[in-house]
Order: sequence, then C-alpha cells, then structure tokens
Amino acid sequence: MPDTPDFSKRHIRSYVLRQGRVSPAQQRAVEMLLPHFGIPYAAQPLDLDQAFGRAAPKILEIGFGMGDSTATIALAHPENDYLALEVHTPGVGNLLKLIDLQQIPNIRIIQHDAVEVLRDMLGDESLDGVHIFFPDPWHKARHNKRRLIQAPFVAQLVQKLKPGGYLHVATDWQDYAEQVLRVLSEEPLLENTAADYAPRPAYRPLTKFEKRGINLGHGVWDLVFRRL
Repeated sequence: MPDTPDFSKRHIRSYVLRQGRVSPAQQRAVEMLLPHFGIPYAAQPLDLDQAFGRAAPKILEIGFGMGDSTATIALAHPENDYLALEVHTPGVGNLLKLIDLQQIPNIRIIQHDAVEVLRDMLGDESLDGVHIFFPDPWHKARHNKRRLIQAPFVAQLVQKLKPGGYLHVATDWQDYAEQVLRVLSEEPLLENTAADYAPRPAYRPLTKFEKRGINLGHGVWDLVFRRL
C-alpha cells in the first residue's frame, strides 16, 4: 500500500467559519441534544461501534449543511450508521432538531474540521462509505486551492475506506466536477463506477435548491468511486 501524506497541524481550510445567525430553537437543540448525539473532537482514535452502540456499516458525511439530506438518508436506511461532520452551528442545531423530531437514532455529529477528524479520530479501513454533497466550490480561480477535493486529502480519505467501500461526491459546479473527476481518477486505490459521471443514486434525495436549479437548466454531477 503506497505511503500517504500526513496533514500537518496547520492546513489550508476548505471553509470560512461564518458567524451565521443561530435561531433560538437551534441553540436549544445544540445545548440539549448535542451532548447525546454529538461526539467531541479529540486527538485520539474513535471506536465507531461504541459511539453508535452497535456494529453496523458506517457512512461518513463531510459538510452536511443544514442536515436535511442527512436526516432523510439516515431515516430511510436504519441498517447504516451515519457520522456527520459540520463546522457551522446553525446546521448542527437544525440536524439535531430533525433527529429529535423524527426520532432518528443512527446519526452522530462531530462539529469540527473534517481534515483533523480524519487524521486524528478515524482508523484505517473503518468506513463503508463517504458522502460529500455540494462542497463549497470556491469558484474564483485564486481560491481553488481551498477546495476540499484535492489529491492529498483524497489520499488520506481513501485509507479510511474499507476495500469495496465507496466515495460519493455531488456538485452543481461543472468546473469543480471536472476537478473531482480528475483527482479521483488519478488516485490508484479508487476506481470509477461509471464511465465518467454517475446517475444520481436513489439514496441521495433532491434538495429544494437542486430541484430549482434543474428546472432552470443547471447541471448536477454525481461521482461514485469504489476503493480497490
């Protein structure tokens, strides 16, 4: 197995920690529910089966936004456990509200930088799948270096997948889709499940934003690769 780069303690952030408005309901959810459904970041290995209280396939979602798709997927697939990462408090609070309202037991949240969670908490070959849906495109050329999907990150990420595990990326920016296709295709431990872009898997729900974009003729690109 080839050597993979190790991220230093300082790295280019793929996000800006915006001070978005946290509603009172979201704040209450964070205060009351995060201690139960959240996992604090710690620079030590995480036992995923212990965190979820069972042995089941483990799916990582990086950057879940407001969490609507995460909740829909987890509710529809109770056989899987979903470890959801997000840095923004409004989204964390909203997903916690959905977990409570819909009684979803198979989601755990880590509110922390995904690069550091991968590096410090997740063991090699511990994941059955990874979802990265609509990551920030950083569409200005001078900002492209901040995009999450870069070769060093993918090399680190693929080590966390079990052989046969999948990586699913979706974006509505064609330029980013082309970059993702190139980066994933060049990773020797991954193989594409499609010729180029994949049909949207049935488990990924259409968001309201995505439906509106499709109605306006905007494209959405899904890429699904498997670890060798």
